[in-house]
Amino acid sequence: MTRTTRAERLALPLGTTAIRDLTESAGGCIRPVQLRRTDTQTGEVDHQFLPCRSTLEDVCRPCARRAKSLRAEQCRDGWHLDSEPDLTPEPPDETQEYWLTARAAAQARRDKAAVNGQDTAELDQLLDDLDHELAACGVRGNLATRTASADDDGPAAKRRSRSTRRRQDAPDLPKRPVSARTTGQVYTTPNGKAYRPSMFLTLTLDSYGKVSDDGTPRDPGAYDYQRAARDAIHFAALFDRLIQNLRRYLGYDVQYFAAIEPQKRLAPHAHIAFRGAISRADLRAVVAATYHQVWWPSTSVVRFADDELPVWHEQSGSYLDPETGELLPTWDQALDTIGPHDEPRHVVRFGPRFDAQGVLAGSKDAARCVGYLTKYLTKQIAGCHQADTDAQRSHAARLSDALRYEPCSSRCANWLRYGIQPKDARPGLIPGLCRGKAHRYENLGYAGRRVLVSRKWSGKTLTDHRADRKAWLMAMLDLDPADDSAAYKWERVTPADPDHMPVTQRLMHVLADRAAWKSALGEARRKAEDRQPDRSATGRTAA
Repeated sequence: MTRTTRAERLALPLGTTAIRDLTESAGGCIRPVQLRRTDTQTGEVDHQFLPCRSTLEDVCRPCARRAKSLRAEQCRDGWHLDSEPDLTPEPPDETQEYWLTARAAAQARRDKAAVNGQDTAELDQLLDDLDHELAACGVRGNLATRTASADDDGPAAKRRSRSTRRRQDAPDLPKRPVSARTTGQVYTTPNGKAYRPSMFLTLTLDSYGKVSDDGTPRDPGAYDYQRAARDAIHFAALFDRLIQNLRRYLGYDVQYFAAIEPQKRLAPHAHIAFRGAISRADLRAVVAATYHQVWWPSTSVVRFADDELPVWHEQSGSYLDPETGELLPTWDQALDTIGPHDEPRHVVRFGPRFDAQGVLAGSKDAARCVGYLTKYLTKQIAGCHQADTDAQRSHAARLSDALRYEPCSSRCANWLRYGIQPKDARPGLIPGLCRGKAHRYENLGYAGRRVLVSRKWSGKTLTDHRADRKAWLMAMLDLDPADDSAAYKWERVTPADPDHMPVTQRLMHVLADRAAWKSALGEARRKAEDRQPDRSATGRTAA
């Protein structure tokens, strides 16, 4: 097994490299977070080492593999459900009721003060403190509600609307009332056997030019890199539109687990597990009718290039033309120039080809598809396919060049290149050096999440799945699952602290902890097997 690269080995002392390799082989985190735990009753202090929870193999292979395993478990748990997941929240306990009541009273006081034009700074701070207390006792959600004061300047921002009329080049879709059902349809064979299949779908973007078997363009000069870059940037929005259309067309709350990865040509595509069966005719109709329009200002004219860049004007908090001294139009002003008869800046669609398979619960195909969905989750998007030839490296470089000056959002610094101030402009923005995810080479233009899971997929979050694993481990080791975290004070140990341990010492602690846990778990499993009756001896009696 490849544990560390040659560069990493040369950068670490020999002893550190050996400890790192052993820790990684034992499944321990190689970048542990050191915490100082203080017993609030006795004052005793010890150190705990938590995993970094990285999802990338090139950062921490053991943590990435655990994250991949957790995603696979999440996918399996929700794919073939035959009953609706229970999403009923637990009722609040006494502590949560106390802080929620205090939060409600403070909110009422704050709203009354705002209506009367009084200063609400102290009440806002009180609300923030109460939100912190609620989060500490397990109450999640956005409770940070603020209402405008009477002395706020400016009228309320008008809502900018676009026509909802469908494009003439996209077929219409019938819309049905969406029911709350999330499970698929049950089919019955002539002999009375019932089964409930699910779907595995692969969707790709349209073609930008002919490509070879290795994914490189046959004619790089004719390959539409600009369209490829824009499609990659807006792929996440297109996927959201697809789910909306599927639910409206099919008439039920379609649930999905999707993983995004690149094809060999470096265009993003989606592998999607759907709960329930969807006919290929329905999929073909919805895919053909799905599109996403980008109503952004035009970027056809470059106003500022090279060293001639807009200058930040501190007094006005805006960028201005260095030659004329005029302020550049703001983002809202640029949007107002888009007329009702103008075309959108870009329209992104899926390609006409897709692959759809029916999958039954418990089959070999189900296990294969789960492995396929999680295959590349431990790699960066650009690392899913290795660039081995000069043509592949040149293709990736051309796509990166097309993405460099392509605006990725309303706050992208690249808008300055086209004479428009980004939304929420700030000093120091330079076109071509936007820090957005879409402009990073490892993301190839895609800035969304790698795993997309619907809310009612399994009825559990990743935190819930981790808690299930912890509960199983506690039960196996016969440990008390009672939460005693309130008896401890936790602090993160920084390199500036005198008790901060070097990396070798931290890895030794992790390696020792892993060995102790594995030994305890192995002993617990042996005891569990000893407690089980001998099936060979009791099988005849049971028969």
